[in-house]
Amino acid sequence: MVTLLEKIVARKQREIATARERVSEAELESVIEQSPPPIDFFGALSAPGPIRLIAEFKRKSPSAGSIRPGAVVEDIARAYASAGASALSILTDADDFGGSLDDLSAAKRSVALPILRKEFIVDRYQVLEARAAGADAVLLIAECLDDCRLRSLYREILTLGMTPLVELHSQDHLSRVLDIGATLIGINNRDLHTMTTRLEHVLELCDKVPRACVIVAESGIRSREDVERLQNAGISAMLVGESLLRSADPGKAAAMLLGYDGSGS
Repeated sequence: MVTLLEKIVARKQREIATARERVSEAELESVIEQSPPPIDFFGALSAPGPIRLIAEFKRKSPSAGSIRPGAVVEDIARAYASAGASALSILTDADDFGGSLDDLSAAKRSVALPILRKEFIVDRYQVLEARAAGADAVLLIAECLDDCRLRSLYREILTLGMTPLVELHSQDHLSRVLDIGATLIGINNRDLHTMTTRLEHVLELCDKVPRACVIVAESGIRSREDVERLQNAGISAMLVGESLLRSADPGKAAAMLLGYDGSGS
């Protein structure tokens, strides 16, 4: 039986083929040559201090359905920045998340924070797209990629001056992620095959990651209590989207996750 993740990857291949017909790799490379250098995404998350927030923008998701239809990315990005987020994650998948590369570029123009392209990356073309649109980091999902593709995409992201955030869910993929030299490792509490989520998952796996690495906890983070559990476990950063975007005031919700009262104090 074909899983949801496998269906998404097959769709990405079709989308890439269509995109290549509109804009060539050479054209993207030309844009990149004229672009300013990326911001240090890794540095924004690895500095000493409390747990850092990567605040996410998306309008919907396969697991949650509609989250914030019609949301304006510039408004949300500025609210997150004011709340104390260290970085942003922008979903660029259209079908399942309601996003686009235009959202990423708009966020980049709105704030000075480093920005992650969150997408099902399966091809070098998408990495070039990310850099041309202004991304400072790119997500790679270990479950989506074989060893050769994972390594080559990781190197391509570094070559373009961006930061790879390499994500896994199953512990079975940890050795693969470490073997390519990844130092920014996302542990997704959501199983992308079954779409079930457990916050405890990252707490169970974090001790198996070398201390030299920076861990990003992803999915299922909803309260200040959740954040304190992650911080007490030594986790450096968290990626949060749905709980913020479902709130009446995403900026205030982000500030409260970080332990502020939502008014900047």
